Amino acid sequence: MQRLKTRPQFQAVLAGTIVAKTPHFVLHRNALAAKAVTSHSGKQVDAPVLFREQDMWVGAMVPKRWAKSAVTRNAIKRQIYTVSAEFSHLYPQAAFVVRLRSSFSRTEFVSAVSDLLKQAVRTEVQALMQAGVLAP
Repeated sequence: MQRLKTRPQFQAVLAGTIVAKTPHFVLHRNALAAKAVTSHSGKQVDAPVLFREQDMWVGAMVPKRWAKSAVTRNAIKRQIYTVSAEFSHLYPQAAFVVRLRSSFSRTEFVSAVSDLLKQAVRTEVQALMQAGVLAP
């Protein structure tokens, strides 16, 4: 399993399809194939290769809008990458982004990072990844 690192990689995957949703997360997928792009002069040119290896690529997007504390954002990302690694053998060679789309309740999860929050995130990401495996 490889991790997405550059902005163009994330943008390419987000331009792909949405595979699965849960109340807090969305799973995006895009194929790894390089596509020919038409330049301004009308010629077909190869796009730069964003994914050098044929493998499962995973990225995590946890915006400040939905997770204010850096500690919380990092804890959520750690859970996403850990669960993704557990499911990597079930997924095809493609690029995926797990994106946080709403915040976790601050009344329910008072601490910036707690075992309860980590468990809630882990359970929901597992459900998301399971739904992604079943998606066409």
